[in-house]
Amino acid sequence: MSENKAPVTVIGLGPMGQAVVTTLLEHGHPVTVWNRTASRADGVVDRGAVRAGTAAEAVAASRLVLLSLTDYQAMYDILGGITDSLAGKVIVNLSSDSPERTREAARWASDHGAAFITGGIMVPESMVGGEGAYVYYSGPREVFDAHEPTLALLGRPDYVGTDAGLAQLYYQAQLDVFLTSLSAFLHATALLASAGVPATEYAPWAKETFGLVAYFLPEAAKAVQDGEHPGDQANVTMMGATADHIVEASKAAGIDLELPKAVKSHYDRAIAAGHGKDSWTSLYEVIKG
Repeated sequence: MSENKAPVTVIGLGPMGQAVVTTLLEHGHPVTVWNRTASRADGVVDRGAVRAGTAAEAVAASRLVLLSLTDYQAMYDILGGITDSLAGKVIVNLSSDSPERTREAARWASDHGAAFITGGIMVPESMVGGEGAYVYYSGPREVFDAHEPTLALLGRPDYVGTDAGLAQLYYQAQLDVFLTSLSAFLHATALLASAGVPATEYAPWAKETFGLVAYFLPEAAKAVQDGEHPGDQANVTMMGATADHIVEASKAAGIDLELPKAVKSHYDRAIAAGHGKDSWTSLYEVIKG
């Protein structure tokens, strides 16, 4: 059987796990599934997946085992009692956890004879397998390469290195940008709502600002990489004053202050460190610790 139609096991059938199973089935893979709450498999079984009676049966069914769980502890809870069945398997853990716990899991899998690949799916379940979907992977390159045709079905496979924790770190970094951006949008929306501006009226303006931020990223990344922060345009003192004004406006509006105060803290500390006349990118020197 060719690799692109090889059998796959998926353990964990929350919304993301079900999306993974559905995508694999649509591309002709035999898929075996297992979930601690067995009824969660009903839908994908109706679409052609095979329900394993136990986790051990699920692992035995395929060389490639994908995990879509709450965290890495769930992997130990499920596989810890059946470690004898892991030898020769390839475990791709798509769950979220800290980079260090991910590295520990890779060592644990290796101790039991399994190869371990970290995966981080960077889209919601509704986009898995579709245009715009991408997934970070890290771990042994030869193992990733062997299974890339299958993994590519879930989304563009972006391999970032042999360090098992690196895909997890990329995943967390992207969510750092994403979650902070969402909170910033909601905070800005609340600020305008205090003056009666509808959220739907403001949203197109926020979209333009997100586009402007994207425009500045390549130049900002180069400044950070080079450690050079010329402040001939948007310097820290000037932008720090704006951060002050946002805090004051938020106070007057009676809305939450935590996010604008955190941003103001970056500017205050950068000024205290002597970066007042430098570009805003010099905040990195404070943030990196």
